[in-house]
Amino acid sequence: MNSRTPTIGIVSLGCPKALVDSERIVTRLRGEGYALSGDYAGADLVVVNTCGFLDSAKVESLEAIGEALAENGKVIVTGCLGKEEALIRETHPNVLAVSGPHQYEAVMEAVHAHLPRAHDAKIDLVPEGGYRLTPRHYAYLKISEGCNNRCSFCIIPSIRGDLVSRPANAVLKEAEALVRAGVKELLVISQDTSAYGIDVKYAESKWKERAVRAKFYDLCKELGEFGVWVRLHYVYPYPHVDDVIALMAEGKILPYLDIPFQHASPRLLKAMKRPANQDKMLERIASWRRACPDLTIRSSFIVGFPGEAEDDFETLLDFIEEAQIDRAGCFKYENVAGAPSRELADHIDQDEIDERFERFMEVQTELAHARGQAMIGREIEVICDGWDEDAEAYACRSKADAPEIDGVVYVESEREIAEGVIFEARITSAEGHELTGRRAV
Repeated sequence: MNSRTPTIGIVSLGCPKALVDSERIVTRLRGEGYALSGDYAGADLVVVNTCGFLDSAKVESLEAIGEALAENGKVIVTGCLGKEEALIRETHPNVLAVSGPHQYEAVMEAVHAHLPRAHDAKIDLVPEGGYRLTPRHYAYLKISEGCNNRCSFCIIPSIRGDLVSRPANAVLKEAEALVRAGVKELLVISQDTSAYGIDVKYAESKWKERAVRAKFYDLCKELGEFGVWVRLHYVYPYPHVDDVIALMAEGKILPYLDIPFQHASPRLLKAMKRPANQDKMLERIASWRRACPDLTIRSSFIVGFPGEAEDDFETLLDFIEEAQIDRAGCFKYENVAGAPSRELADHIDQDEIDERFERFMEVQTELAHARGQAMIGREIEVICDGWDEDAEAYACRSKADAPEIDGVVYVESEREIAEGVIFEARITSAEGHELTGRRAV
């Protein structure tokens, strides 16, 4: 065998949960002595981690597989679209192997079969915290796999299975290793973060000579002791979420909740198989904001769901205004194969869906503008993501901004600011979700 170190390229598509899967694959590869390549030409083989949540995501994944085959020729496919192996092989019959989401062993077996490499413990070292595909100063912390909900528009349970929670001590051990490795922000993710531990009946595990329950509040409380930013994503609004607001008010975890409400019309929420008491939800949000005035709420919504009448859509617009949703993503309904919503009556014309999407974004843009203007003159804590050549300023994020999906704070500074540094900035101007400021003395 050639003595040159076998090299593998990684293409990671989809959500942060898939990114964590890619990081675990990379960590296994490096632990066994494989090198990594940032381009097709430098790789002996390419692993494509796919997304299959929406039809548009399936198309993107199939295109990525095709590109990898054209540019490299040796491709292993894994991830959510891997559940549809027949589709992949029909489109791309020359792929070497196909596996589903978080099937790390299957990926490694395929790599061993098509690109064997003898491990040398003397030279093949894995850094503390494993290999990550994010910048050094922040990391995604996945606390569970799968989901027990059966939303009518979603096929995730059929792809990733039911909820499987990690033991609390395993999550905390990983978090500790990440913080020791220099991580300043932990982004907690799963399919349903606030359902953490339900499947194991909140089982206790030993951590630092004490028992810690696998429960949403308990885990948040422990993570809040690491002294870094802790950001919560994909939080389903179960009643016990209220208890975590106190930790935010105390500064233990970031005052930030990512809650995928999806809609506000009780009738549509019922058809989506989501909670339908939106009046109570508004009351809860108001109580959260009283307890924690700096709370930022991010959410995602679907427009054009089957049966959505104009009144339902107006209810949605009223909700995002009354609830003052700080960050909102809007998705146009897609008639995904395998989703129960395909069988519902009264599907909406695509032109109507497009028109409602534009109206939603207009309202959200107005809300973002008002919030931005209210920030001018304030001093806020931000974390630096690095120098932005186009803006000729440091690209930073406030506590209200998750990486990649929320806003940016462009900071001017006469002194150099390293990535991951947390500091105070005075906001001088605002446009939408982009703020501009100077480093406070």
